[in-house]
Amino acid sequence: MNKNIIGIDIGGTTVKIGMITNNGEIIDKWEIPTNTTNSGKSIIGDVWTSIERKLAVTNMKKTTILGIGIGAPGFIDGESGFVYEAVNIGWKEYNLAVELTGRSNLPVFLENDANIAALGENWKGAGNQARNLFAITLGTGVGGGIIANGEILNGDNGMAGEIGHITLDPNGLPCNCGRRGCLETVASATGIVRQAMDAIEHGASNSLLNHYRDNGRVSAEDIFKLAGNGDSTCKKIIKNTANALGLIIANMGTIINPSKVLIGGGVSKAGEQLRLEIEHAFQDYALPRVKSICEIKIAKLGNDAGIIGGAYLVKQKTQDVKF
Repeated sequence: MNKNIIGIDIGGTTVKIGMITNNGEIIDKWEIPTNTTNSGKSIIGDVWTSIERKLAVTNMKKTTILGIGIGAPGFIDGESGFVYEAVNIGWKEYNLAVELTGRSNLPVFLENDANIAALGENWKGAGNQARNLFAITLGTGVGGGIIANGEILNGDNGMAGEIGHITLDPNGLPCNCGRRGCLETVASATGIVRQAMDAIEHGASNSLLNHYRDNGRVSAEDIFKLAGNGDSTCKKIIKNTANALGLIIANMGTIINPSKVLIGGGVSKAGEQLRLEIEHAFQDYALPRVKSICEIKIAKLGNDAGIIGGAYLVKQKTQDVKF
């Protein structure tokens, strides 16, 4: 009998939990708040309590569960399930896998949330089970997940794929990582808004300026809408953002040589408006053999990518499967 799998995606605001079949279909999914008080010490207890309740309500026995796969933010050792640091949650030197294994008595496997999203998208989303793939998550920050030869690439201490902290400009804007000029300072939702605020301060187009005056704020979504309506400043911001991403993707292409690059996260909701600009920049910068094989696509699974990826992680670890 093929057992079901529990996929968990831990975010700074909510924890997404899903019961997934061995074939990747979602049986049930739900969310609970992420309690970050007291350095996030109650999060795993809250998660397991929620799962126990769901098992009881659905009359599903724990013996029918193959394992639990988790995606969490921060610096993570996927081999041991250890979280070195997850700033937004409050974890530091936290043995997450051991903690949840102790509560559940089930196999527990952990990866960085961007890696988990990459696994999910490649299994059931836009990746179509590519053996070499690079996924980029554009949200408040910029995350990345690499699948190389069918498996997630972690590196020696979990830092592989941290695309948001590739340096674009050593003299650029300060980044949350403590350095300057990282891709995240330009291509994240925060970076896009920062570009707009700088333009407003130094002579933005009338429609962007009027929007800011009318609303007292501007979001990345607003910038894409204004650009779609012809705003020249917002068009430049999107072009600059896409140019940065196209350059980095082209450079990553010489290292990974992927057949697919997937763009996900909240900013990716701009869809073709963003993808086409990234594609143009990538075509300008990439080596011919890199771009001849590589397709840039918008991710499909949205908020389900993490829980589906968590399920695939369990399959990889327990059944030795590869894309």
